[in-house]
Amino acid sequence: MKLDVYLSGEIHTDWREQIIKGCQDSDLDITFTSANTDHDSSDSAGDGLGAEAQQFWRDHKSAKVNAMRIKNLIERCDIAVIRFGDKYKQWNAAFDAGYCAALNKPYITLHSEDIIHPLKEVDGSAQAWATNVEQVIELLKYTCGK
Repeated sequence: MKLDVYLSGEIHTDWREQIIKGCQDSDLDITFTSANTDHDSSDSAGDGLGAEAQQFWRDHKSAKVNAMRIKNLIERCDIAVIRFGDKYKQWNAAFDAGYCAALNKPYITLHSEDIIHPLKEVDGSAQAWATNVEQVIELLKYTCGK
């Protein structure tokens, strides 16, 4: 079975690459997509629409441009994996999880046990909660019928 998997959330570790490599090593037929994970180009996504004197408006425009990409990729994916890291609050990941839930799009959360309580609603709508990339890879193997 071919799957399109959207990888959302934390951008400061290599969890995306680990999942992609693990799925490739398992010969899974998966296409992976993601939001823009480069801070500078994400922050400047709206700059082509003109310069802004206030940072709020620059961020506002870039958020809308980024949202076009994210919304499209989430709507097209079969499953999303949403990673919440330990170092920063990933409000964008929580938003992505809510969007998946609203679309009835299956998603897996990936986070450590120490943030179970703040993510209880996010986890409550997820089809699975994983604490490491190996678990995510196993879930994707099962979903692909391997």
